Amino acid sequence: MSDDLEVSIVMPCLNEARTVASCVAKATRGLRALGVSGEVIVADNGSTDGSRELAAAAGARVVPVESRGYGAALMGGFAAARGRYVIMGDADESYDFEAIAPFVERLRAGDDLVMGNRFKGGIDRQAMSPLHRYLGNPVLSFLARLFFGGDVGDYHSGMRAFRADAIRSLDLRTTGMEFASEMAVKAHLHRLRVSEVPIRLYPDKRGRPPHLRTWRDGWRHLRFLLLYSPRWLFLYPGAALMLVGSLVGLWLLPGGQVAGGVGFDVHTLIYAAGAVIIGFQAVVFALFTKIFAISEGLLPEDPRLNRLFRFVTLESGLVVGALLLLIGLVTAFGAVRIWQEAAFGAIDETSRTLRLVIVSVTAFALGAQVVLASFFFSILGLRRS
Repeated sequence: MSDDLEVSIVMPCLNEARTVASCVAKATRGLRALGVSGEVIVADNGSTDGSRELAAAAGARVVPVESRGYGAALMGGFAAARGRYVIMGDADESYDFEAIAPFVERLRAGDDLVMGNRFKGGIDRQAMSPLHRYLGNPVLSFLARLFFGGDVGDYHSGMRAFRADAIRSLDLRTTGMEFASEMAVKAHLHRLRVSEVPIRLYPDKRGRPPHLRTWRDGWRHLRFLLLYSPRWLFLYPGAALMLVGSLVGLWLLPGGQVAGGVGFDVHTLIYAAGAVIIGFQAVVFALFTKIFAISEGLLPEDPRLNRLFRFVTLESGLVVGALLLLIGLVTAFGAVRIWQEAAFGAIDETSRTLRLVIVSVTAFALGAQVVLASFFFSILGLRRS
């Protein structure tokens, strides 16, 4: 870091010969218009069309980045940046690097990350496909706000600015297009100050198809959001399965029921038991994932988890698991007793026996999962300690 540089403008580049020089020139004029000390960095990701030479001739500092990918190129540029603030944007003339004043103003006001919002600033015709504009971006941005909070309206904007030290502390890791989501998600998780400014999106002038692949990169963004939110991936679906399965099971345990003219009996009870078992496993996976992600530095510390470990210990887990196994054993003896009364032959009251067997198997499965999960939690707890 160099204190005499305030702003570094970083552009990822891969065969942008038609536009990179113009982008560098606009960025230079933008810095000059603001009267700030700064630099323009082109993070080249293996161009073979002369982009490096054109960028250097236009006044940029070219940083070669061997690792391929949008995120890899940007991280290489960030590592080389010497400014206190970093502004990033694509080198295809889809963003106006002369309009950087709002970003610098928000950073000077104390914000850590300033996102450009294309929907508020305006999108030129043919600058964004209808699929991205009306479905992909709004849906993914909504899910990100639902999972992680905040009010960012354009999670995938390619132009944004940030305090270099704040973003470097996030330990960003993804190398593909999902890098845009990772930066915004981790900023919210680490409680950085995030704001938005309107920006305009123009049609790119690169003269070739974009590197973005709609369905592949859309799935990578969605996958990232799910993997970084164990609550929505595992906890909430698992808790819902357990709740529904338990309610249906309690409803059917005394005997068959009729609802809306449809009869429900032991067959539905089996599915309800399966829902409870699968739901419990999903909830446990949520805790496993959360602890592992925190231990690996992927997620910040969660005080609620530390409080949970005060009560969820190996010993308490073993006690709960033993009680469930005991319930399974008692109900199994009850089923065997009915079978014994029939001289271990055919049983007429199959629904009565089957209900006991379903309860027994469910209790055995849950008890075994609790015991095994308790040992694994204990191992993870040792690592955290």
